[in-house]
Amino acid sequence: MALLVALLVVLAGLGAAAAALDPWSRGSAVAGADLGPSDRPVTPTPSPTPTPTPTPDPDADLTIVATGDVLPHLPVLSSARVAGGGHDFAPLLAPLDRWVQPADLALCHLEVPVAPAGTPPSGYPMFGTPAEIAQGLRTQGWDGCSTASNHSVDRGFAGVTATLDAMDTAGLGHVGTARSAAEQAQPQLYRLDRAGQEITVAHVAATYGTNGMPVDADKPWSVDVVDVPALVAAATAARAAGADLVVASVHCCVEYRTEPTPEQVAIDQQLADSGVIDLVIGHHAHVPQPVALLAGGPRGEGMWVAYGLGNYLSNQDEACCSPDTSSGLLLTAHVRSTGAFPARGVEAGPARVTGVEWTPITVDRKGGHQVHALVDIPDGTATLSAAQVADRTARVVAAAGTQAPQRTTPVESTGPAAVAVPRTAG
Repeated sequence: MALLVALLVVLAGLGAAAAALDPWSRGSAVAGADLGPSDRPVTPTPSPTPTPTPTPDPDADLTIVATGDVLPHLPVLSSARVAGGGHDFAPLLAPLDRWVQPADLALCHLEVPVAPAGTPPSGYPMFGTPAEIAQGLRTQGWDGCSTASNHSVDRGFAGVTATLDAMDTAGLGHVGTARSAAEQAQPQLYRLDRAGQEITVAHVAATYGTNGMPVDADKPWSVDVVDVPALVAAATAARAAGADLVVASVHCCVEYRTEPTPEQVAIDQQLADSGVIDLVIGHHAHVPQPVALLAGGPRGEGMWVAYGLGNYLSNQDEACCSPDTSSGLLLTAHVRSTGAFPARGVEAGPARVTGVEWTPITVDRKGGHQVHALVDIPDGTATLSAAQVADRTARVVAAAGTQAPQRTTPVESTGPAAVAVPRTAG
């Protein structure tokens, strides 16, 4: 028993000595003292946090806004005339600036040629508009226009040249007419930088004819005439040259008719069946026509067509023509391109039209030919009554159909302005 007690005493002494040597042990006389760095216990180095797995680049989204016939009759030119001579179309177009300027890509349709230098402007039936129309469209925010129409050669080849020269000067892209065979062979390309991707949109265009006006025999390439295989070949070549998306403008077929003609339906369905065209924009009828999703399209996902966008800027309304000529559609197409994922060897996916919308627009002929979105003027203007606005809206809604929804607010820009790639005239 004495031996056990002695052993316990020895062990207790050893424990106290150990505590005296460990200043961080509980009960130590120096615990909590301000020790130097070398006196503190070493904290184990934590394991490095694993690097997060990179996520794919974000998808690129953009909008294409398109409109109908720019058809400046002589009364429209009178409204655009400025003191001292010349014309300014910006005040006529201004009410729609907020709808056009934010578009990522804005495509119009210039139906008439520019009058050659030294010749006066003219109206129906042989149009020739002042060169200022090009700058007016560019100022509003349009990036380019199709130029193939039944009036393309109203002023002969000189008019074709004057038109494209004016558009080049204004910085507008153009397609559908050409100054040389080399230029005709090229689509109009637009490049947009979005979400780390460069997206290229190609625009091709053609018309059903030229009102019997002769195209110069030695310049058959000066106006693109509707030929489905030729349009498909142009779209295919554009894709081979790097286009991610192809838009086709088709000027056809019967004026003042809301229902698409069998010929229109056949042309557009063949374009859809080709699988190389993403969107078709129709012109010439001067009245709104339906917006529809056709079977076919790239990858079999369908192709949207606006059979006819009606008028944009003109002198037509119920006073001269069908009441539906006073109005048109502003088409909005939504485009998405899937982002690349280089870390996993995933390339960018195809650009596709994911949906379209339309907005009813009108021209206030008595109000100086200003163009308006009908949703912006429910109470009318000084020269357009609320009842007229309601009637015009109802007509557009009935014409557009129910496959695509109506858009009631402008789009928002998603990035830098589109760059129109100059076509080489050769």
